[in-house]
Amino acid sequence: MRRIFDADLKQLGDDLAVMSGLVERAISRAGTALMTADLQLAESVIADDAAIDAINRELDERCILLLAQQQPVATDLRIIVSALRMSATLERMGDLARHIAQVARLRYPHEAIPHGLKGTFTKMHDAATDVAGRTTVLLHTHDLDAAKAIERDDDTLDDLHSDTFTAMLSSDWTGTPQETVDVTLAGRYYERFGDHGVSIARRVTYLVTGEFAEDLRGER
Repeated sequence: MRRIFDADLKQLGDDLAVMSGLVERAISRAGTALMTADLQLAESVIADDAAIDAINRELDERCILLLAQQQPVATDLRIIVSALRMSATLERMGDLARHIAQVARLRYPHEAIPHGLKGTFTKMHDAATDVAGRTTVLLHTHDLDAAKAIERDDDTLDDLHSDTFTAMLSSDWTGTPQETVDVTLAGRYYERFGDHGVSIARRVTYLVTGEFAEDLRGER
């Protein structure tokens, strides 16, 4: 019986890593659609979000069943509760990728991001894809160095998000009202993506160490 339970716990971890891989692909493709006004790519990201939602529902159902049937305690309970929370976080990250793709779709055939902020959003996209990639590695390996790197990537996203407001509040800003809305929304989606990555990084750290760290970055 214990062997079966251990296999069920391992499957939770494997499914989280698979879900993270789908989120990683979604954020990469959504950013490309945003920056290139690729309608077909944007629509595929939006459609593919259903697969992420489906895994989230399956994970939730399995976790609840394990809680009801096994009545786990100590480390086992920590694993199941953490899996529940991380699957919900990954689902939200998938939603953010979908939102970015929706911005791209709404502005097609035009690009949503004004030329003057293309460089900033390219950097945001790079940082977000780094978060996504490191999250997948972290869920596969529980390597705490990856968790620390996610925190640093989130700092980069926060700084770049701040840069978008600096640009829009400048007297040099010539963006239309619609461009201002698009920049505000897309910047917020990227910033929140980093926050969710940090949430997962801290939960994995908790699983490994038993302590929920407030800050994993350490020395830069």
